[in-house]
Amino acid sequence: MHRKSLTRQNQPIGDSVKKIQINNPPAKLKIRKLIPKEIREEKKNHIRFATLGGLEEIGRNMSFFEYKDEIVIIDAGLEFPDADTPGVDYLIPNVGYLEARKKNIKGLIITHAHFDHIGAIPYIIEKLGNPTIYTTNLAKEIIKKRQGEFPNSSKLDFEIVKNHDRIKISENFEVEFFNIIHSIPDTVSVLLKTSAGNFVYCTDVKFDYHENGSPIGFEEFEWVSKLNIHTLFLESTNAESTGNSTPEKIVEKNIEEIFKKASGRIFIGIFASLLTRIEEIIKIAEKHNRKVAISGLSMKTNVQIAQNLGYMKIKKGTIIPLEDVNKYRDEKILILSTGAQGEPNASLVKIANGEHRFVQVKHGDTIIFSSSIIPGNEKSVQTLKDNLCRLGAKIFHSKLVDLHASGHATGDELKKIVKIIKPKFYLPIHGQFFMRSVSCELASEVGVPKENCLLPDNGQVVEMTENNAKLTNELIPAYYIMVDGLGVGDVGEIVMRDRRVLSNEGMVVIIATLDRRNGRFLKNPDIISRGFIYLKENKELVEDLRKKIKGVISRIPVHQSMESDYIKSLIRDQIGQFLYNKTKRRPMVLPVVIQV
Repeated sequence: MHRKSLTRQNQPIGDSVKKIQINNPPAKLKIRKLIPKEIREEKKNHIRFATLGGLEEIGRNMSFFEYKDEIVIIDAGLEFPDADTPGVDYLIPNVGYLEARKKNIKGLIITHAHFDHIGAIPYIIEKLGNPTIYTTNLAKEIIKKRQGEFPNSSKLDFEIVKNHDRIKISENFEVEFFNIIHSIPDTVSVLLKTSAGNFVYCTDVKFDYHENGSPIGFEEFEWVSKLNIHTLFLESTNAESTGNSTPEKIVEKNIEEIFKKASGRIFIGIFASLLTRIEEIIKIAEKHNRKVAISGLSMKTNVQIAQNLGYMKIKKGTIIPLEDVNKYRDEKILILSTGAQGEPNASLVKIANGEHRFVQVKHGDTIIFSSSIIPGNEKSVQTLKDNLCRLGAKIFHSKLVDLHASGHATGDELKKIVKIIKPKFYLPIHGQFFMRSVSCELASEVGVPKENCLLPDNGQVVEMTENNAKLTNELIPAYYIMVDGLGVGDVGEIVMRDRRVLSNEGMVVIIATLDRRNGRFLKNPDIISRGFIYLKENKELVEDLRKKIKGVISRIPVHQSMESDYIKSLIRDQIGQFLYNKTKRRPMVLPVVIQV
């Protein structure tokens, strides 16, 4: 593989530079279809694009481009579980297709350091052959820190990139990186130069504005617009929103107003990765002579990395250990905390529940929620607010005043990007189907023909030639790989189905002790219920259940009474139906047959 950085000379890139299969497969199982050899030969000159996550969910972002025998991957993120995946820690991409072709992988490009773009790396990097990771300094250090948390993990190979670095990753792929604005510093998008044309992969992006209303950083899109872009890949998270994004300066101003009025301690719940805003909040604290304590290991780590790299300028003595907060007067303290989503065991939740070792909330405290609510977390966030309010704290959140600016461009702002770049084809990424569909409609309003707007699903291959881009019927594995504790991929659909049944319907354990000689009961069957019914309050149902079990066993022919598996299957089926007829619920039935 030949790699070298090339100096940009203010002209477009031109000819002068030469898990283990598991869980939750969708209803339509995604498998790679066999293609006749003659068609495969004809398609050798096609650029292939597919995603392994990020097109049917928020998170798990991972895409790749493939040409001949070369593959370039962009991002490798995780997704946090929801109610359909109880007990699971993370969902990561299925890299089976790439693992089988790891000798062809020429590099992994990481656009920024959010976990939905880097979180899967420790689990998949060895499966990919440990390719070179092209990323910025901040992302590198955060990735390295997390990699160090995994015993026996591989040493990663990094190549640091900066704004407008041009790198020949392989014979057929050349990239140029350009900075964009997001909620974490050092976010880059990618200009990919191929034989089929120039492609722009624009990762998570937001708009910020000067005080006069003019956008910040828009000159990069103006530069891109001169490069005759074949296909624009653009995020879609906030495609349904209208108007302009809230400027960060407005958020900072509102937070400072709260600082001015607060007479006691201030707590700010915020995402650990919102380093740009965290830096500004610390500056406000310094201006108002408040010491800053950080509660949450991930935030503490990120701030330390950002300081070491020079992304944060913090005065000496501003940051104090969390255990020292009681050494200062209340009006001199700011506590930055993770857990604003109400996550169990997160820092702010422990504080609200009175379980934190060093900090307790008291009357006079001010608590600011400077983060959006992730869909699905509404109830946990409301409970967190209620608990903090009961303790006497005054709560501020974005419904009262602008205290958070999204890290994602609105639909109107996405239209501006599409309008200025004028791509031939448009493929929205990073969003559920409806979000991406709205994004396509927006693109068609500013000049992209509707037939040139593509809406693939995860795993669906897109083929691109110099004058065309189209969805194919080829599907590669893109269903979830689940990470549960130390297990990666060992929790499959059957296990997850059982967990859902247990969480929804509970279980009934039936212990039958039988005479080995004749298969008859030696004593009444024991019944244990968990999450189904309370046995002491349902004695009539329990007795009917015992009679039914005895009836099932008594009808078993003597020659089959010794077959334990047969007896268990019979109990499971017939008792399950009996309980449904009685209660209209389907608990998991677990028969235990003991023969003595």
